[in-house]
Order: sequence, then C-alpha cells, then structure tokens
Amino acid sequence: MDSAKQLIDVPRETIKEGTQFMKRCAKPSKEEYLTICRAVAIGFAIMGGIGYVVKLVHIPINHVLVGG
Repeated sequence: MDSAKQLIDVPRETIKEGTQFMKRCAKPSKEEYLTICRAVAIGFAIMGGIGYVVKLVHIPINHVLVGG
C-alpha cells in the first residue's frame, strides 16, 4: 500500500514544485534579453574559433602521421 501511495505522491509533488517555479519566473526585460543574446553570441564565436584552430592544427599533424 505504501508503494502505491508513493507512486501517487511523487508526480503530485513534481507538479506542485513545477507550478511554484513557474509562478516565480518573470519575463526578462529587453536589456536583460539583449545581454543574454550577446553572451550566447560571444560563446558561439569563441567555440567556433577554438574549433577552427583545432582543425588547422589537426590537418598538418594528420598528414605527417598518415603520410598523405
């Protein structure tokens, strides 16, 4: 009987916590949204640059090792 009660209580608690979380959330202001967008764009640029540099270093090393 306890396991059946647990199966009912777990989803109920999850739904309760989810609704509390959604009530506390607020829509970001325009300034905050632009700041987040800039941070994401900078992150994409940095990761792209790192990938490009790794690829540039990998190609000559691969040709030396494989002998192509």
